[in-house]
Amino acid sequence: MGVADLGLPVDVPSTALFTDQYELTMLQAALKAGTADRRSVFEVFTRRLPDGRRYGVVAGTGRVLDAVENFRFDPAVLGFLRERGIVGEETLDWLAGYRFSGDIWGYPEGEVYFPGSPIMRVEGSFAECVLLETVVLSILNHDSAIAAAASRMSSAAGDRPLIEMGARRTHELAAVAASRAAYLGGFASTSDLAAGFRYGIPTVGTSAHAFTLLHDRERDAFQAQVNSLGRGTTLLVDTYDVAEAVRTAVEVAGPGLGAVRIDSGDLLLVAHRVRQQLDDLGARDTRIIVTSDLDEYAIASLAAAPVDAYGVGTQLVTGSGHPTCSMVYKLVARAESAAPSAPLVAVAKKSTGGKTSVGGRKWAARRLDAEGVAEAEVVGTGAVPAALAGRQLLVELVRKGEVVGREPLDAARARHAAARDSLPLSATQLSRGEPVLATEYTH
Repeated sequence: MGVADLGLPVDVPSTALFTDQYELTMLQAALKAGTADRRSVFEVFTRRLPDGRRYGVVAGTGRVLDAVENFRFDPAVLGFLRERGIVGEETLDWLAGYRFSGDIWGYPEGEVYFPGSPIMRVEGSFAECVLLETVVLSILNHDSAIAAAASRMSSAAGDRPLIEMGARRTHELAAVAASRAAYLGGFASTSDLAAGFRYGIPTVGTSAHAFTLLHDRERDAFQAQVNSLGRGTTLLVDTYDVAEAVRTAVEVAGPGLGAVRIDSGDLLLVAHRVRQQLDDLGARDTRIIVTSDLDEYAIASLAAAPVDAYGVGTQLVTGSGHPTCSMVYKLVARAESAAPSAPLVAVAKKSTGGKTSVGGRKWAARRLDAEGVAEAEVVGTGAVPAALAGRQLLVELVRKGEVVGREPLDAARARHAAARDSLPLSATQLSRGEPVLATEYTH
């Protein structure tokens, strides 16, 4: 049994109420109209990437699979719906036996996506599929936003490791999901123990300014930490005077001091000064870790600085300015009747204001150029061209209600690194620009 199988006290016994009321009122109306059993195809996609982003990152798929499995209307949930009069008894009876029995396909977690990419496809009766809309979007929009920010930060950091430190800057449950998405996007570790327990992510942490302030002298704080954690620990050196703290840290721990952390000031200037001071004191192998409200731009600006690792909090867990991916969950095809053999009919919303969609059950593939670099995202509703048959992106996640696509988080993490490396070099530029791949539609 892995740590992901253990669960956490913060897990919920049912995800059925992680939804909007209109999902249930639509269900009730469809049941009464006799259309609830029509075979339907819903797709998750986004019409555009956040302003200035060159690619998106699929994250949260594993959590979606957990949510689908736990989407159950237990007596307490049904009692709440009955007490509020949200739906009638016939609908409550139907909900009591709800189990998703359809199919789900999607881009594998860690893959990149672009405007119009069919990130996830949910197929089954209208009734069972429509209920999943809100929880699916809630997970994918949040996790993919964090993973995209993490990916940009890890690209800017290069070979230097990143530490996720944002738990105190977001909701306590969102913090666990954010840590998972950050690890997928390239972060090396987290400060959040719940994320470490739930997902097996490496955890790190030593002390804050409060620990230094607790003691009569900075030297006493450093000595206490070294006595407890060893000479390889990381000492926080910016509570008072940085130069004096670095000198004291090396005197206490010796040249074998693991690292110093800088959490304020002009990080570029201070890092250079601290590196020179550490070298002069013989602590040439002591690493420098910087924190202090970093984002991808700040990380990139420190590329030439003698920094060994970065700790990132607020900007990461808020998506670095883009806390959602604006994904939508739209009906793209439905059967002409409830008969099992009824053919599917493509449907699509037609409106002004940029909210149109493309109907039909879709496939997606990524076309490569002669050098093996991705050059286009191809999305179609007809037969898959032979040249793209081996480049299809959607994989099977749920078959007849049973999860078949669950995988270790490390697999998604490795997939993302490979997917990002397959994109044109301009994908990792931090300057504003259009999506690095155009989406081509074919029928």
